[in-house]
Order: sequence, then structure tokens, then C-alpha cells
Amino acid sequence: MTEQALGPGGTVARRRAFFGLLDANGWGWAGVKAGAWFVIIIMLLAYIPDRALYATVQNTIDLGVSLKVFNPAVDLTPINFCPASNRTVPCPAPAGTVLPWEPSPAELALPDARADAAIVGAGLQTLLVGGTGPTGTPQSTVFATVLRPDGNLDAWSQGAALPAPRAQASAVFFSGVAYVIGGLGADGAPTNQVFAGTPDVATGKIVAWTESRDLKLPAPRAGAAVVVAGDGIFLIGGMDGKGPVDTVWKATLDAKSGKLKAWVPNASLASFDAAGAVQPAPRVHAAATLIGQNLFVWGGEDATGPTTQILRGDVSTAKDTLGQVTRWARPPASSAAQQNLPAAHAGAFGWVANGNLYYAGGEGANGEVVWAIPDAAGNIPGWKHLAASDLPPDLQLRVAAPIVSGSHAFLVGGLTKDGPTTGTARADLAPKLPFFQLGLFYIVVPAMGIQGEVGQQLSYLVAAGVATGNFVLLLLIGYAFNHKERTRAFLHDLRNRRRRTA
Repeated sequence: MTEQALGPGGTVARRRAFFGLLDANGWGWAGVKAGAWFVIIIMLLAYIPDRALYATVQNTIDLGVSLKVFNPAVDLTPINFCPASNRTVPCPAPAGTVLPWEPSPAELALPDARADAAIVGAGLQTLLVGGTGPTGTPQSTVFATVLRPDGNLDAWSQGAALPAPRAQASAVFFSGVAYVIGGLGADGAPTNQVFAGTPDVATGKIVAWTESRDLKLPAPRAGAAVVVAGDGIFLIGGMDGKGPVDTVWKATLDAKSGKLKAWVPNASLASFDAAGAVQPAPRVHAAATLIGQNLFVWGGEDATGPTTQILRGDVSTAKDTLGQVTRWARPPASSAAQQNLPAAHAGAFGWVANGNLYYAGGEGANGEVVWAIPDAAGNIPGWKHLAASDLPPDLQLRVAAPIVSGSHAFLVGGLTKDGPTTGTARADLAPKLPFFQLGLFYIVVPAMGIQGEVGQQLSYLVAAGVATGNFVLLLLIGYAFNHKERTRAFLHDLRNRRRRTA
């Protein structure tokens, strides 16, 4: 029997993949394919259903990853489109931007012109308390309205009058009670009286004011700043019969009685000179707010006039001094200059919204509005200004009463070049986000924006449906790869059918 031997055969050519860089049968190419399929699976079963969910309830959605995720200072969005409601502000609007101000119509005018009044949200109503009228004398009147969530307000009406005239008083609502603290009396001198009013349970209106003898001030004050804390209220600065003072008092809530206890002195207002020495810092007509453990005081006047200096107090968390201002902090040398206001104006006023400090109006300010966003450590990286956010010429005010409701700021009354006004100015503090953005590695596109419970439930169904469809798609892809010959034959037959029917 003849034996047959195998021939020498030939060499098997090794295939190259990934532009010839990798061995098609090696671990490198297998790793690349595994990584690609891992990303595809994550996209199909996680990212796309997530985007579908938010596309149901949000007005816009992001597709891709913006560089701002990795570095908030990087904002590469060369193409932006914002809603027309943003009007003349940049697109996208910087954080804290105030949309252009709008005057109230004649139907929403105050019953009488007022300046140097206090304003406070008390229960269901917002109250404009006291102030000076066209004659320049303190008034005892209280005007009431309701600020609506959409930025509208009801016509002003007469509320329960104060027991005595007041101007430059401080007003605050705490633990269900409205307080009118100090202020100038009928004789034009500061007073130490405190009036209290409790809204009626049925109507939400204050029907009468009474003097709170337990909260009688240790000394007369007018033009002081008042700040609500979790356990009480601070009264900061103000003026006595001689001029601005640096006192800080706190009335703490008694847990047993539910009432505020007598005022207790805290660390007096202080600043620091170039050498670091502590200097008294009296303030009157300043704005103040508590953000975390930082008590900010800005604007107002000291003994020499309007000041640009910002003061920041540390509210203690120690057991023995819990909730008390124990010291006034010196800003870091590297940021001391930018902490302060860019300019100071007599009669300017401030407010706070969303953790941002605002400062506006005043004598010679030309309606300028500036704002700052303190960082987590309580330092101010700088003050921002946009011409589009300034008060227009017909709304340039002094000693107006600012209040924030929802996403809107209101300036009630105040002095214009013609004297006290009956008007109210309104601005939106929440510019709309761009409805289309094209940046580096991402895009923002319009979405359905279905609100309420319906939108929420529908979003779950949409996300579940998309995830299920993608899972079925993955199963089909897996079957196709596992049965390549059958898949090729199916696709070949499908093409032939299309050719025959064409």
C-alpha cells in the first residue's frame, strides 16, 4: 500500500485590525472590542433610559459630557440660544443675574407714597410697615398685599395700624409672630419699643399690634439690620440718638414657652486695619444675612458716611456659646480688596436670594445693581455687575423696601428724584437656561417638560420602555453575532426581496 505524505503546506497570514495596529486574534484587539461593547451596553441600558426619563419632565436635557463637569471654570459653548423671556441679559446668564426690572401698573400702587418703610412677609400676607410719607414724618400705617408665586401681587390694602408712628424700623417674622423693632418715633428720635402681631388663624391677617415688653431693646435703635437664625433673631447695628452704633444683640427662642427671650449682647461689629488691629465698625441702614455659620453685613453707613466695607461674623457652634456671634473675621489678605463693595451709596439697599448678596440703588448710583456669591468658606471672590440688570432711569430709587418671594425680587416704595413713590418694581432672579447649546463634547436640546405627578409617572414608563427596547436590541445583536452565517443569509435574502420589489 502506497503511503501518502502531507505536503509542506503554506504559511497562514496573520490578520491585522484597528488600522493594522493590532493582531486580530490577539488579546489587544479582544480588549478593545470588550471595552467598546461595555460602553455600548452602559449607553443602551443606563445612559439612554436616564436621558429619556429627564427628557419627559425637564424642558431641556444634556447629551454628552460637558467639560464643566470636570472643571467648573471651563465653559466652552460657542452656540447658545436662550428664551426671549431673558430679554437683554447674556446667554447663558451668569449666576445671580437679575432680569430687567419692571414697574408695577397703576392698579397696584400703594395707597400712599412711602419711603424708609420696613417690609416683612407675615403669614399669608406681605406687610409694608410705617415709613415716611410725602411730608417726611413717620407714619403708623401698614399696607398689606399677597405676593404670588408667579411674580404677581394683589392690590395693596390697609392693614392694622401700628400703635405709634415708625420709620426706619426693623421688621421680621419669626415663630409665627411679626415683630416691628425700634425705629424713629413721631418725634424723629430712635425708640426702644418692639411691636408684635400674630396673624389670625382663619384669615392669615394681623388684626392688632401690641407692645412686647419682654423684647424691649436695651437702648433705642433705628435703621438696624435684623436677621433670622434657627434659634432666634439678631439685631445688628443701627443708630441711637448720636449716630451709628456697633452693637449686636440676639433674642433667643425659649423652647419651653415658644417665645423669644430678652436681648443678649454678642461680639460688637468690628473690622481690621492694615496692621491687623481690631477696629469698631458701627453700621446703620446696612443689609445682613446668615449663610451657614457666616453672618454677613454689607452696605449702609458708618460714622463717616456710606461704606464699601463688608463685615463677616462667625456664629459659634461651641456648646457654651452656641448660636452666638463670638468674633468678626478678617478676610484673607489675598482677597480683602475684592470682598468689599465696588462703590458705596447713601440710601442704597440690599437683599439676599439663593445665597447671593445683592446691593442696589442709592444716591448717585445711577440705578446700579451688583451682587456677590460667597464661597463655602464665607469669602467673597468678587462682585458682579451687568448693565442689563440695573434699575432703569424711571426706577432709580433710594431707601426702598426690598423683599424676595420665590424667584422674584420686589422693591416697594422708596425715594425717587420727585420724592416718595407709590410704585413697586419687580425683577426675576431666575433667568431661563438656554434651550439649545452646542459645546465641546456635549449638546443641550429641548425636551418635553411635562410637569407635576403626571410627568413624573410618565417619565418612569418612558425610561422603562426605552430600557426594555434596548435590552431586546442587545439580545438580537448577540444572536446575530452568534449565528453569523444565518444572519448573512437572512440579510442577503432581504436585499434580494427589495431588488425584486423595486
